[in-house]
Amino acid sequence: MEIAFVLVKCQVAHEMEVMRDILKIDGVKEAHGTYGMYDIFIKVQGPTHKDVSDVITKKLRKINNVISTTTLSIIPEQGK
Repeated sequence: MEIAFVLVKCQVAHEMEVMRDILKIDGVKEAHGTYGMYDIFIKVQGPTHKDVSDVITKKLRKINNVISTTTLSIIPEQGK
Protein backbone atom coordinates (compact mmCIF):
# COMPACT_ATOMS: atom_id res chain seq x y z
CA MET A 1 0.00 0.00 0.00
CA GLU A 2 1.33 3.44 -0.94
CA ILE A 3 0.79 6.53 1.22
CA ALA A 4 1.38 10.23 0.62
CA PHE A 5 0.54 13.33 2.59
CA VAL A 6 -0.59 16.41 0.69
CA LEU A 7 -0.55 20.03 1.87
CA VAL A 8 -3.15 22.21 0.15
CA LYS A 9 -3.44 25.98 -0.24
CA CYS A 10 -6.94 27.28 -1.00
CA GLN A 11 -8.53 30.55 -2.00
CA VAL A 12 -9.37 32.55 1.13
CA ALA A 13 -12.82 31.73 2.58
CA HIS A 14 -13.23 28.56 0.49
CA GLU A 15 -11.51 26.10 2.84
CA MET A 16 -14.66 24.27 3.98
CA GLU A 17 -15.97 23.96 0.42
CA VAL A 18 -12.64 22.52 -0.71
CA MET A 19 -12.54 20.19 2.31
CA ARG A 20 -15.99 18.79 1.46
CA ASP A 21 -14.89 18.10 -2.13
CA ILE A 22 -11.64 16.48 -0.96
CA LEU A 23 -13.44 14.11 1.41
CA LYS A 24 -15.56 12.79 -1.51
CA ILE A 25 -12.47 11.48 -3.34
CA ASP A 26 -11.71 7.75 -3.21
CA GLY A 27 -8.21 7.29 -1.85
CA VAL A 28 -8.41 10.22 0.58
CA LYS A 29 -8.22 8.62 4.02
CA GLU A 30 -8.03 11.77 6.17
CA ALA A 31 -8.26 15.52 5.72
CA HIS A 32 -7.69 18.16 8.41
CA GLY A 33 -7.82 21.93 8.41
CA THR A 34 -4.57 23.58 9.50
CA TYR A 35 -3.24 26.97 10.53
CA GLY A 36 -0.28 28.54 8.81
CA MET A 37 1.05 28.42 5.28
CA TYR A 38 -1.23 25.53 4.24
CA ASP A 39 -4.98 25.24 4.74
CA ILE A 40 -5.59 21.49 4.54
CA PHE A 41 -3.48 18.42 5.39
CA ILE A 42 -4.52 15.21 3.56
CA LYS A 43 -3.58 11.54 3.78
CA VAL A 44 -3.90 9.73 0.44
CA GLN A 45 -3.60 5.96 0.23
CA GLY A 46 -3.75 3.54 -2.68
CA PRO A 47 -2.51 0.16 -3.87
CA THR A 48 0.23 1.61 -6.10
CA HIS A 49 2.28 4.77 -6.48
CA LYS A 50 0.40 5.48 -9.73
CA ASP A 51 -2.97 5.25 -7.96
CA VAL A 52 -1.85 7.75 -5.32
CA SER A 53 -0.35 10.01 -7.98
CA ASP A 54 -3.58 9.92 -10.00
CA VAL A 55 -5.64 10.97 -6.96
CA ILE A 56 -3.35 13.96 -6.46
CA THR A 57 -2.85 15.08 -10.07
CA LYS A 58 -6.21 14.18 -11.59
CA LYS A 59 -8.55 14.86 -8.69
CA LEU A 60 -7.16 17.00 -5.86
CA ARG A 61 -5.48 19.58 -8.07
CA LYS A 62 -8.64 20.01 -10.17
CA ILE A 63 -10.90 20.99 -7.28
CA ASN A 64 -12.22 24.54 -7.59
CA ASN A 65 -10.42 27.04 -5.35
CA VAL A 66 -7.32 24.88 -4.82
CA ILE A 67 -4.34 27.17 -5.42
CA SER A 68 -1.51 24.66 -4.97
CA THR A 69 -0.52 21.32 -3.49
CA THR A 70 2.70 20.02 -1.98
CA THR A 71 3.09 16.26 -1.83
CA LEU A 72 5.13 14.44 0.81
CA SER A 73 5.77 10.86 -0.30
CA ILE A 74 6.46 8.28 2.37
CA ILE A 75 9.70 6.30 2.52
CA PRO A 76 8.41 2.86 3.58
CA GLU A 77 11.74 1.70 5.04
CA GLN A 78 11.82 4.62 7.48
CA GLY A 79 8.44 4.27 9.06
CA LYS A 80 6.05 2.03 10.85
